[in-house]
Amino acid sequence: MISSALFCTLIFTIFWPFLAWLAGRMSNEIGQGNIEGIIKFAMIAAIIFLFRGMAQYGQDSLMAKASLNIALRLRTVVYSHIQKLSLNYFETAKTGDLTYRLTEDVDRIGEVVNHFFHQFIPCILQFIVVLGYMVWLNWQLTVATLVVAPLMAILIGFFGGRLLDFSRRSQNRVSNLSALLTEFFSGIRLVQAFAAEDYTLQRFTVEVEDYKQAKYLAEKLKALQFVVVGFLQAMSIVLLLFLGGWQISQGNITGSEFISYVTAVGLLIDPISLTTSNYNEFKQVEASVDRIFELLAIKPEIVETEDAIALPKITGQVEYCDVSFGYNAEVSVLNHISLKVTPGQTIALVGSSGAGKSTLMNLLLRFYNCDRGNILLDNIDIKTVSLKSLRGQIGIVPQETILFSGTIADNISFGKTGFDLQEIENAAKIANAHQFISNLSQGYYTYVGERGVNLSGGQRQRIAIARAILFNPRILILDEATSALDSESEALIQEAMMRIMQDRTVFIIAHRLATVRNADTILVLEKGQIIESGNHEKLLALNGRYASFYARQM
Repeated sequence: MISSALFCTLIFTIFWPFLAWLAGRMSNEIGQGNIEGIIKFAMIAAIIFLFRGMAQYGQDSLMAKASLNIALRLRTVVYSHIQKLSLNYFETAKTGDLTYRLTEDVDRIGEVVNHFFHQFIPCILQFIVVLGYMVWLNWQLTVATLVVAPLMAILIGFFGGRLLDFSRRSQNRVSNLSALLTEFFSGIRLVQAFAAEDYTLQRFTVEVEDYKQAKYLAEKLKALQFVVVGFLQAMSIVLLLFLGGWQISQGNITGSEFISYVTAVGLLIDPISLTTSNYNEFKQVEASVDRIFELLAIKPEIVETEDAIALPKITGQVEYCDVSFGYNAEVSVLNHISLKVTPGQTIALVGSSGAGKSTLMNLLLRFYNCDRGNILLDNIDIKTVSLKSLRGQIGIVPQETILFSGTIADNISFGKTGFDLQEIENAAKIANAHQFISNLSQGYYTYVGERGVNLSGGQRQRIAIARAILFNPRILILDEATSALDSESEALIQEAMMRIMQDRTVFIIAHRLATVRNADTILVLEKGQIIESGNHEKLLALNGRYASFYARQM
């Protein structure tokens, strides 16, 4: 596609010397009053303009398609790479910044690719062809005209370097602005609840002002550059007219040849201006390129081994072998955890916040790697299997239910294709969600807004349970699945949980101990260690930490 566009560009470029030649010949015919000659050259000009238009159309359409395909491919590659980054990267990354890089920065790169082939290369080719024609007409005039070219190149390079610095600053500012807007819009309920509109407006105004200043400096520099370069161009033309008159007086060039020469010089003005403009744009886009490659340079911490195997269908046996882990080198979250869970067991994890309950499950999903020890599924080290085959056999109902914009059916079957509505309905019935979904205006095809804000907490949680049921995982993680719910919703979800826990290995993370009394084994964690283990009755009889928690709640 690019080669076809370049072919059109070459045809388009050949037009310009003909135009300069025609200008000279037609001026000669007009001077002689030759009507037939004028008509002949006018017809030639019409044909040339027709072919020029066809070539330009081919160039424009083909390069637009090529540049859009390049942007599409680049955006896909970057998004695919971001998805593979480890969770600890997203804990500090700004969502708005990532969004801006994937949209505006990639679009800028696609546009500059289009301009490079659509404008920059044609301008360079036009410059070379027309310059060759000028040398052929009169090399002395051409050399004199190009005296200022080195100075112009030095100035353009200087301005381009400064523009790159300003563009980087501007891109960072608008990226920060995008991140701030994402935060505010996501938390608009909190903003209004705390009457913090003036506070957020003040922060927004500061960011907008910083972006305006950075953008203004770049635009002011470009304006100064065009004044300087334009002045040098004007001086070149003045010098040309002076030397041209002298060459005519010496008989080295005819009047019609000089008109043709001046026409050729005029044809160089746009290429020089466009080349300067495109060079400025390239320097600005260089900042976007840096930001994209900065993302691609980030390496995920969780990677599969080269010989990773697909985890076969498991029975649900889980074993932690002397596992230790810390999110940083200074603080250890888990210390020498050893635990073996047989298939079909229900394990409850209780303890105060920060004890390591969620971390234990994050390691099982391999969101992080153990600092020490191993985790085995059916006696297979999870580091030796592919991430997709591992996580495909583990379902999770998170504490914070995440729904995406789309229909309820889309959310229940999220991540999978090929499920029919009957399977989705069956999963919803097990999760006690079918009744409220059927009462909605469009049933399973009811559109759910961003983050599911048009549903209650209990409804969102039951959809999350239905999502886990649909995948039929051998291991199920219930992370505070009934927290912050009213008693009626909690009862419905507890009933649904009892159904889905049958014949599965289940891990329950809970602060509310009423939800874990029927677990086969309850593990009490404190400071990253298991300090108590047993069923509900046994732990109450110990009169230890669990009994203290239970007495406080009940």
